[in-house]
Amino acid sequence: MSVLEETDLRVSLMKVTRRLRAEKSDTELTDSQMSVLAVLDRSGPLTPRALADFERVQPPSMTRTLASLDARGLVDREPDPADGRQIIVRITPSGAAAVTATRRQRDAWLARRLADLDPEERAVLARASQILRRIADS
Repeated sequence: MSVLEETDLRVSLMKVTRRLRAEKSDTELTDSQMSVLAVLDRSGPLTPRALADFERVQPPSMTRTLASLDARGLVDREPDPADGRQIIVRITPSGAAAVTATRRQRDAWLARRLADLDPEERAVLARASQILRRIADS
C-alpha cells in the first residue's frame, strides 16, 4: 500500500467515524460521554482509572465526564467492596437505554448506506471490518 493509499484510508475512516458519531439519540451527550457509557455497557462496572486508561484520557478528564454522567443519572458510583478507597462506576438503566438508542440510530444509518452497495462491495467491507478490528485491537 502506498503512502497516498494509506492517507486515503485514514481520511476515509475518519470521515465515516465522524458521520456515525453525528447519528445519536436525543440524549445530547458528548462523544466522550457516550463512549464511556458504551464501555460500561459492554464491560460492566469499572474503576474511574480503568475507564481513563481504556479511553486514553487523564484521570481528571474522566472525573469530569463521570460527574456529568452521574448528575444525569446515567451512571452510579459506589465504593469498591474489595477496596473501600476505590470507586466502582456502573451504568444505570437510563444510561443503558441511551446507549441502545444511539446504537440503533447509528446502525440504521449504516444499514441504509450499505443497502446502496452491490453485494461484492458489501463482501469487501465485511472482510475489511475484520482486518480493521485486528488493527484496532493490536
